[in-house]
Amino acid sequence: MKIAVMTGGGDCPGLNAIIQAIVTRATEHGDDVVSVLDGYTGLLNGDVKPLSLKEVEDIFATGGTIVGTSRTNPFKAKEGPQKVMDTIKKFGIDALVAIGGDDTLGAALKLSEMGVPTVGIPKTIDNDLSATDYSVGFQTAVETAADAISRLHTTAKSHKRVIVVEVMGRYAGWLTLMSGLAGGAHVILIPEKPFDINDVCEVIKGREAAGKGYTIVAVAEGAKPVNVEDLTTVSKERDEFGHIRLGGIAQVLEKEIEQRTGKETRSVVLGHVQRGGPPNAFDKILGIRLGLFAVDLVKKGKFGYAAGLRGTEIVPVKLKDAVEQLKMVKEDLFELTRFFSTVQM
Repeated sequence: MKIAVMTGGGDCPGLNAIIQAIVTRATEHGDDVVSVLDGYTGLLNGDVKPLSLKEVEDIFATGGTIVGTSRTNPFKAKEGPQKVMDTIKKFGIDALVAIGGDDTLGAALKLSEMGVPTVGIPKTIDNDLSATDYSVGFQTAVETAADAISRLHTTAKSHKRVIVVEVMGRYAGWLTLMSGLAGGAHVILIPEKPFDINDVCEVIKGREAAGKGYTIVAVAEGAKPVNVEDLTTVSKERDEFGHIRLGGIAQVLEKEIEQRTGKETRSVVLGHVQRGGPPNAFDKILGIRLGLFAVDLVKKGKFGYAAGLRGTEIVPVKLKDAVEQLKMVKEDLFELTRFFSTVQM
């Protein structure tokens, strides 16, 4: 059997752990593995290379993805589906393991419905896929963002400033909520709960009155003020999956807060630092478990499924169920966004 592996969308810690596990398990079964280079671009262009056990030795501890990635949508390309089928036939691919987020797995579902034997593995630092309790890469991103937020306390306190930290998160606020909480942010703003700028300023004024001369605000890039429909964007251009490039909410808040409170305010955008670097122990282990399980699904002929973490177990989840609905922060967790906002007078 020949198993193809590809990664799509943004890179994140833990991808290489998945790839090493896939090659290791397949080799145990006497199967061959090939890499599809640069996501769906490789399937469209026929960029497929053999992937040996020697090539993946010890890559589980490194960040990024050795097979490359892209945000290419095979269903947007001219004759895209046919090109994908031609590549699969040309290289004798018996099964495709697609590692990615909502967009990548959504395209994988379409390919599966076309007859391509496909298994998915969810990954996104947004942690918004309903296929799994935790997506690979999320825990490492939380630690990275939390460390950055924690470090900003000393600067904000020394200069008696407000610092607004922009964290990734288009529709779901999991990364901002968890990293903001772990980093001690006094205000946490997430997409699921539109915010009132007046409430934000009241926390800042309250801290000032209590002798706390600084405030840290963590805001998701997809967070919106009440009564505002449009997201704050860097560009109106859309990628092949229809997404506009978000960014700039921290700068907007910086100006508003300084104007309304008189407090010196600075904004920091964590950007791609959040998804970079090696995986932590959790994501290494999760990546290995997901990769092994994905090959097991292939060997059982259980196509059209994704490997997901439910509780402590890795389980099969239908691809359709995995991408049908995003996993949002539940309302009962909103109270965590206010954990550090209460001031002792």
